[in-house]
Amino acid sequence: MLLSALTLVGISLIFHFDGAYQTGILLGVMSSAFAALYTIYNERLVRVYDSKVINYYQMLGGTITLGVLMPFYLKFFPYESLIPSCKDIFYLILLSLFCTVGLYVLFAESLKKIPVFTVNLSFNLEPVYAIILAFVFFNEGKEMNNPFYLGLFFVMISIILQSIISLRKKK
Repeated sequence: MLLSALTLVGISLIFHFDGAYQTGILLGVMSSAFAALYTIYNERLVRVYDSKVINYYQMLGGTITLGVLMPFYLKFFPYESLIPSCKDIFYLILLSLFCTVGLYVLFAESLKKIPVFTVNLSFNLEPVYAIILAFVFFNEGKEMNNPFYLGLFFVMISIILQSIISLRKKK
């Protein structure tokens, strides 16, 4: 709980306690709770089924669900063109193959060897990866300030502390 609180403090610093981000922060916290449930459920599944089969059905379910919800989304948020550019297609293929399918198969395999709690806490690195990629590929580091870096530090510290605690428990 303390490590989770440290992570929440870090996220709050990243967003400057700004009221404009309340909805996003609330959705992020809810997303983390669902991700924790997802990890716990997957840990039970990988004991019985192959991780590639699990990933196949999860991706299929996500595709069908999004396909059904797409018309409702477009009704409330109309968009001129749904056809992506060549650059967008490249990024979509890259992200889908390596950052979604590949990583979820590796994630399911890791649940066979790593405790669920450690895997969940490690997911806190996902925003860090996104931030680093945004810095490198999209030159987005211009607007970052000291509270942002302090918040990032708190998130990283919570992950490092969890790793140390897990290693000590194994000994």
